[in-house]
Amino acid sequence: MMEVLTYFFTDPIAQKVILGVAVIGGISGVVGTFSFLRKKTLIADAISHSVLPGVCIGFMFAGTKDPLSLMIGALVIGWFSVWSIDYISRATKLSEDTAIALVSTLFFAKGSVLLSIISKSQNAEQSGLKNFLFGKAATMTSVDIQVFIIASLVILSLVILFFKPFQLLCFNSEFAKTIGIKTKRIEFLLSSLTVLTVAIGIQAVGVVLMSALLIAPAASARYWTNKLPLMLVIAAIFGIISGILGVVFSTVKDNMPTGPWIVFSLFLFTLITLIFAPQKGWLSIRKRTKTNSRKIGEENILKTMYQLKEQGLEIVSFRDFLEKRAMDTSILYLFFKKLVKSGFLIENENHFSLTKIGETEAARIIRSHRLWELYLTKRMNFKDDHIHGTAETIEHLITPEIEKELLKELDFPTSDPHNKDIPY
Repeated sequence: MMEVLTYFFTDPIAQKVILGVAVIGGISGVVGTFSFLRKKTLIADAISHSVLPGVCIGFMFAGTKDPLSLMIGALVIGWFSVWSIDYISRATKLSEDTAIALVSTLFFAKGSVLLSIISKSQNAEQSGLKNFLFGKAATMTSVDIQVFIIASLVILSLVILFFKPFQLLCFNSEFAKTIGIKTKRIEFLLSSLTVLTVAIGIQAVGVVLMSALLIAPAASARYWTNKLPLMLVIAAIFGIISGILGVVFSTVKDNMPTGPWIVFSLFLFTLITLIFAPQKGWLSIRKRTKTNSRKIGEENILKTMYQLKEQGLEIVSFRDFLEKRAMDTSILYLFFKKLVKSGFLIENENHFSLTKIGETEAARIIRSHRLWELYLTKRMNFKDDHIHGTAETIEHLITPEIEKELLKELDFPTSDPHNKDIPY
């Protein structure tokens, strides 16, 4: 492995390959983000499968694997596939998903037939053309890389220039129309950028797996941020690193295509994201769920203690508590201990009572519960016997700001629908 790394750091040809794949991975992450946000991932997959006949036709016209000819062929046929999907969806009763499936399979089949025809030809230049199926970064030449860099700079420039329209198209296309943006033209441009990105990426990743390089970085980046500019940067970084790792892995494993290893690297990033991403990762969700469950359990205990005090029972045993509210006894004692440690309860020989702070917090929870019950009956016309369950849930979510608005809306009530006092 060290020999391979040394080779990539010292060999000029290897460095060019790394540069080419990094450029492709980065620009794929950027363009794929817009496809992901527009929920057009299937169309991106259809385009990647449909450009194969374009590559073959470009080769037939040029007679060589000239990158510009292959790219033009891929662009023309890729765009024709987009138009075909749109036409079938509009002119027939078939859904867009069905149109995508028909077009992608038909075009890929035609590409496979053309590949077979080319392979049987006497043209010696056709050697290596099948690498476009699964990608072979090592076959990239200096001319290929130059073309890829120029095309990527054009794509990036257009993304920067039309960033605001692209953003509106992704999040609020109707608003974009009302302020005079020609959404059809923006969609055309964005689709063109997707086709161009696929055209420059298939040599490294292959037509079969190119859609993964477009979508996976964006899907992973979405877990790390809610801001589009930062999401574009993260997706580009994921694409770049995955591309480089794919090249390294395919080099370690002799004669392995690059595309599958790039996709495997993308899978690793996605797996790491699903587990460790803040807010939406598995660990964060699990931690937040445990925190919320503990908070709800502790607040339910304080509320029940307040209700028992309203009934005249200020010092409460576990048995008294369980008669009022059924809770899992295996965790009930832990909750009580935590509330004692936090200063909300006082313990004396397994009997508990509210402290001043605990009574204030319990009153807040009771107030939220009873205000919400009153709101449901007064403003939403719920029946008195249909409101308790909803209030049990909402009481844990009402913030001081919401409580303030409820008090204004209900004109500072003194009792709930069951004629129980609302504590202040």
